[in-house]
Amino acid sequence: MENVKLTIDNKQVEVPKGTTIYKAAKQVGIDIPVLCYMNLEDIGIENKPGGCRVCSVEVEGRKNLAPACATEVFDGMDVKTHTMRVINARRTVVEFILSDHPKDCLTCKKSGNCELQDLAVRLGIREIPGQEYAEMSTYKTDYSPSIVRELDKCIMCRRCESMCNDFQTVGALNAFNRGFDAAVAPAFEMDLQYSPCTYCGQCVAVCPTGALTEVDHSRDLIDAISDPNTTVVAQTAPAVRAALGEEFGQEPGTLVTGKMVSALRRLGFDYVFDTDFAADLTIMEEGTELLDRLKRHLDGDQDVKLPMLTSCCPAWVRFIEHHFPDMKDIPSSARSPQQMFGSIAKTYFADKIETKRENMVVVSIMPCLAKKYESQREEFSVEGNPDVDFSVSTRELAHLIREANFNLMDMPEEDFDRPMGESTGAGVIFGTTGGVIEAATRTAYEMHTGGNLDGNIDFEQLRGFEGIRKATVDFNGTPINIGIAHGLGNARKLLEAIRSGESEFHAIEIMACPGGCIGGGGQPLHHNDTTILKARQKAIYEEDKNKPIRKSHENPEIQTLYKEFLGEAMGEKAHELLHTNYFDISRKIEIS
Repeated sequence: MENVKLTIDNKQVEVPKGTTIYKAAKQVGIDIPVLCYMNLEDIGIENKPGGCRVCSVEVEGRKNLAPACATEVFDGMDVKTHTMRVINARRTVVEFILSDHPKDCLTCKKSGNCELQDLAVRLGIREIPGQEYAEMSTYKTDYSPSIVRELDKCIMCRRCESMCNDFQTVGALNAFNRGFDAAVAPAFEMDLQYSPCTYCGQCVAVCPTGALTEVDHSRDLIDAISDPNTTVVAQTAPAVRAALGEEFGQEPGTLVTGKMVSALRRLGFDYVFDTDFAADLTIMEEGTELLDRLKRHLDGDQDVKLPMLTSCCPAWVRFIEHHFPDMKDIPSSARSPQQMFGSIAKTYFADKIETKRENMVVVSIMPCLAKKYESQREEFSVEGNPDVDFSVSTRELAHLIREANFNLMDMPEEDFDRPMGESTGAGVIFGTTGGVIEAATRTAYEMHTGGNLDGNIDFEQLRGFEGIRKATVDFNGTPINIGIAHGLGNARKLLEAIRSGESEFHAIEIMACPGGCIGGGGQPLHHNDTTILKARQKAIYEEDKNKPIRKSHENPEIQTLYKEFLGEAMGEKAHELLHTNYFDISRKIEIS
């Protein structure tokens, strides 16, 4: 590849032809501020509209300032990144943005984590000239089950569009209007809940301001814990323990499982359980369903639906219900671990502690914003009482811990309560892409072959970070073709292959978010650094490796649950409490 040589702030640099000024400067340690720019290298998404002009620099021989994020270098180029002209331009740009931005920083959900706020501090902006004359654009606030849109705070960086349209291929967000009235919203400015939105929360994860945030259930949680007549039960997802520490100054990938359990008890939860228990339960149902479909397929049944798709991710489920409703009978009918947990907690466990389901509040702590929506689906309730009352994100939990004046890292190490706190390594790896299908493979292999995996328990061929992965696992002479996708755009490719009859797979795992749950929309913000996701993934596999039991079917509490309460996997009671149906929610908009 041809290289070019240039000078940036008197530093010589040589980079490949086609490199932008921003990337060239970064290579020699020169930090150019950005706002609209976003680059998630490991998943191939780059947003560089060059619209905000915060990254403007001087290029010798060019009359106007150049946006560093969108201007390619050339041989002999001489760039100055912090001249007084550049600094003045940047300040002016940010002052204009702030002049049409709400001044509610003290109560904004993103305060302290807002890139616009950080930029204003960095540039030393203390007043906004002419603010008394500036007109303010106003829009209605849109509340959906998972996401709040406050377009008054939208700065038109269009990062959310890149994630929604290019990476996820959902198409829920697009720019509308021009000039001063421009903003980003669903088609025809409809509310998000009526759009194709899957509530994956990736728009929230990359929004630099408070324009996109999660629905906050922390006040509901405080009310429930404060009620002496309510039994409050927590369940915590595997990806939470690999990311929560980041909110307390720890390096990405620091596991804080025991400290998290301790903090939850001190917040006032009556029982602290592990969603990994329900992940093991999911494997028992999903693995049994997969083996049943495979057996019927091998016996010549032409009506069996293959490949079977995993069903743990609610954003992915909503995606197929909206975009591929003709294929809604292909996913496993097994509920997600969150919903299986709620169902068992309000039946089996409620009976054990002799309380009514109406007097129990089940709270899930999740890395995922779509879980808020999932818990509100009508089919996951009994006479109006939800199996999971509400879901809080990793970020919401961190805020609550700080509000209670706890330092997470000072908490003692404690274990989950029993029986629904016992879990295996297979349950842990649900938190990363490839983990669900690997967990299912561990159990399905032994159930099918009657053998023991022993030292061959790690299916390395199912691991990785590529958007689409393929592997074949030998089930004692029977080759099983497995597909894995993270990101709904990658899922779309696999679904279109199934629809066209070109799919070679027997089973496919799909996760909506980059890296799986570790990259969920409710996790600590990664600020466009995908190495953080890889560190969380490494932590998940480390916890799996250190578990004394690593196969779901060997979880003794799961075995007891079937013996005492459920009967057999895929049996009548299990089907009633642990399985679900999918629906056609596609909509046609007709303009007369």
